[in-house]
Amino acid sequence: MKFARLGPAGAEIPVAIDHDGAVLDLRAVTSDIGGAFLAAEPGPVARVEHARAAGDLPVIDPAEAASMRRGAPIARPGKVVCIGLNYRDHAAETGADIPTEPIVFMKDPMTVIGPDDEVLVPRGSTKTDWEIELAVVIGSTARYCDSEAEAATHIAGYAIANDVSEREFQLERGGQWDKGKSCETFNPLGPWLVTPDEVDATALPLRLTVNGEVRQDGTTADMVFGPAELVRYLSQFMVLHPGDVISTGTPAGVALGTGAPYLRAGDVVELAAEGLGSQRQTVGAA
Repeated sequence: MKFARLGPAGAEIPVAIDHDGAVLDLRAVTSDIGGAFLAAEPGPVARVEHARAAGDLPVIDPAEAASMRRGAPIARPGKVVCIGLNYRDHAAETGADIPTEPIVFMKDPMTVIGPDDEVLVPRGSTKTDWEIELAVVIGSTARYCDSEAEAATHIAGYAIANDVSEREFQLERGGQWDKGKSCETFNPLGPWLVTPDEVDATALPLRLTVNGEVRQDGTTADMVFGPAELVRYLSQFMVLHPGDVISTGTPAGVALGTGAPYLRAGDVVELAAEGLGSQRQTVGAA
């Protein structure tokens, strides 16, 4: 099943998209898609299926749904945890060693925007970069997981994230990655939260273009640490709460590693991942 949030920023309505493509209005079940909805028993999919069987979920007209703005599929995560250099080809293009443990940093949750919302180049920026990533959304509290199998039970689903990054701020202004990752609009997310039964997160093609030119064309099979291992690892150092997001790293093809032009106002960035949908952002200036 796919979950999404449609409508103007700050006034999105929660919806589910079933296997036949029907868009179901979930307001009879929940006011929004966030940690509380994901964590409630008997689980989001079961609750939706029960409500639909009872006739409680109106179907939104497909044309109306297609005309609505697509918001991030999770209402404001409690935290966004990011993993650096988690693809072998990306580590190689930046001249870095393959990490022996995940490289962890945090991204301001307020950076999360809809998948098609405008991305703003910060004032003074000359090195705003793109990064397509698989995002893991936590569905139940994870702490001190003993195994990948246990960790996997805490995953509510997956989404596309664009971990937009300002490389000068990140690498040349004091060496603190968070500064280059937490500028406003720097985390388009969605369009869907896709439940784990619908995708193989360990072998997903990921593709990103800028102005129609392919920049990234990779696969999650090249990850150093897979999604379940990242949940297990992170749970040793922090409690992961329902609705938290983990951005799991990016494949090769970023401007930092290839010398391609960095983003400027007017550029168009498009992202796609098999089974997870697509994003399209026009770049503006802050």
